Amino acid sequence: MEQSSFYKTVTHPGAAEHIDRRSRFLGLCAPAAGEAEIQEHLVRIRKEHRDAAHHVYGYRLRAGHIDRFSDDGEPNGTAGMPVLDMLSKSGLTDTLVVVTRYFGGILLGTGGLVHAYSAAASAAIAAAGPAVMRRCAVCAVSMPYTQYGRIGALLAGLAAIEDTVYTDTVTVHLSLPREDLPALQKQLTEASAGQLTAVTTGEKWVAFENSQ
Repeated sequence: MEQSSFYKTVTHPGAAEHIDRRSRFLGLCAPAAGEAEIQEHLVRIRKEHRDAAHHVYGYRLRAGHIDRFSDDGEPNGTAGMPVLDMLSKSGLTDTLVVVTRYFGGILLGTGGLVHAYSAAASAAIAAAGPAVMRRCAVCAVSMPYTQYGRIGALLAGLAAIEDTVYTDTVTVHLSLPREDLPALQKQLTEASAGQLTAVTTGEKWVAFENSQ
């Protein structure tokens, strides 16, 4: 099966606080590529907030298509599932959201808990800054110095320039979404009268913060 050319995740942690009737809900959203990394986050958070009443979490992983959550002692369906639901609605994967609750002495009821955990999770996700990760081709284009000014400008407008190496020729190393590679090859061929081509040397995932 062909792998997807993109997925949505977060590239850095984000934290937020929600207060409801004196209970504090501390939300943390963080990237996590596997369950070992998730457990490291959970151990750290439980240690940092050892006096908290609950550490509710939800996470989604691409590998194995895993969606899991924990109510951590809260009434069934009032905590972990709302957190996971916020992740699912955001379309995020390889992502963990933990909401730590400091009980304020007032019972919130089923609806209140669902609202509070959802609000804390949603705010933490927004703070983390979701990004679209696209599968990008890593390429190299070598050219004589006489063509570098024009071709270099063309490449800079079509792809992300990773490095430029100056030897007896100029070699530009670049990356761009794989689906954009045919268009780059076409424009490169036209601009160089068929003399130049982009040689694919590998691929990598690149974050596009404002991509859809």
